Amino acid sequence: MPVPVPRQRAVPAVEGGQAPATAPYPGPAQDSSETRTTAPRAVRPPGKTTDRAGTVPDGTEATAPTHLTLLLIESDPGGSPIVPAVLDQSGEPIRVRTARNLTEAERLLTDDVHCILLDLSLPAPGRTADDGGLAVLKHVLQLAPRHAVLALTGADDAGRGAEAVRVGAQDYLVRDELDGRLLSRAVRYAVERKRSDSAERRLAEGRVRAQENRRLERGLLPTPLLEGSSLRFAARYRPGRSRALLGGDFYDVVRTPDGTVHAMIGDVCGHGPDEAALGVELRIAWRALTLAGLCGDRLLSTLQQVLEHERPDDEIFATLCAVDIAPDGRRAGLSLAGHPSPLLARPGHPARLLPYDNNGPALGLLPGARWPRTQVELGAEWSLMLYTDGLIEGRVGDTGERLGQDGMVEMIRRRLAEGLRGEALLRTAVREVRELNGGELTDDVAVVLLDRAV
Repeated sequence: MPVPVPRQRAVPAVEGGQAPATAPYPGPAQDSSETRTTAPRAVRPPGKTTDRAGTVPDGTEATAPTHLTLLLIESDPGGSPIVPAVLDQSGEPIRVRTARNLTEAERLLTDDVHCILLDLSLPAPGRTADDGGLAVLKHVLQLAPRHAVLALTGADDAGRGAEAVRVGAQDYLVRDELDGRLLSRAVRYAVERKRSDSAERRLAEGRVRAQENRRLERGLLPTPLLEGSSLRFAARYRPGRSRALLGGDFYDVVRTPDGTVHAMIGDVCGHGPDEAALGVELRIAWRALTLAGLCGDRLLSTLQQVLEHERPDDEIFATLCAVDIAPDGRRAGLSLAGHPSPLLARPGHPARLLPYDNNGPALGLLPGARWPRTQVELGAEWSLMLYTDGLIEGRVGDTGERLGQDGMVEMIRRRLAEGLRGEALLRTAVREVRELNGGELTDDVAVVLLDRAV
């Protein structure tokens, strides 16, 4: 879809009807003019205006312009009227605006110009006419990157015309061969060719962004390091509405050489690329610190230092839940930094939240804060679910109330009673939260599930 270009200059007074129109092809004593027609302007949707690229500001694609405007840049347009009568596809005259140099051209390059016809013999600013090369064309391409450009050459200089196309012009025309039919077709072709080139460029840029998003996804959704562990792992990640993969949630699971399994889930406030990048940095830092032997308060204190150095704004903070499960799988240490407490489910017992009385502050809020580690008994067989607040902050139907932790616990209890486990449990839970909300959730959702079966 074409990218809207902001309007940069006011339409000349003659365009707005505030000054009398000048005659076609003025003599050298005049600055510039426009050959005007009596055809009405293109009809636009109410409340919308189109830009140079033929798009409207809300990003929707507009139809091709009904009437075209050509800007002729030639040293003496009045002395050598090279532009014959030209017609657009509907048979209406194409408006021609003339400029003797690049200074005049820049002033006349308003948002209703669709194509530029450039005399390649003109000198570029700071250069002489016999400079050789295509300096004037390169200057115009920089001045009007979204406009179609036709290069104008002499009969003995067709080679430079072909080079102009290679540099960036849509086509070239030979002065002595110019007639109304040829120029009309060339203008229409150049405008459509520029549209096609712009669409192809945007498609290529979209592919690059998609590749970057996939690389970001690999950082946000890591491969757990659980080799040698009997625990089963499942996870679900769903970015908030219209935010692609640029959410601020992150998680990770690793097993250290002593057999301890460490799991973490966190949430950087905000949803943009800066927050997502910070989440990736915190996840990688957590993995490195964990593999280095840190856990609990020492690890969270170091993570806070990382956040304080890497965050783009002093008001950015992150919540985090970290658990370290003993090698025998029967107990765990729990550290909370402003994050919701995990859910524990065991056979014969209703699912419940782990204690959160020792919940410390979110990372980045209080310098020198401490995060106590709580010891938790898990038992022989259990399921432990870590999640971000996107799972509990969705609305429940038309009531306007949020699901909350209590609602989530009840939902998980029902699904466990139905026999759901692992990936199926998480998939069903996230789908039900969306359905209760009446559509996509406005916040990112990340859920991690660790199971131990006897």
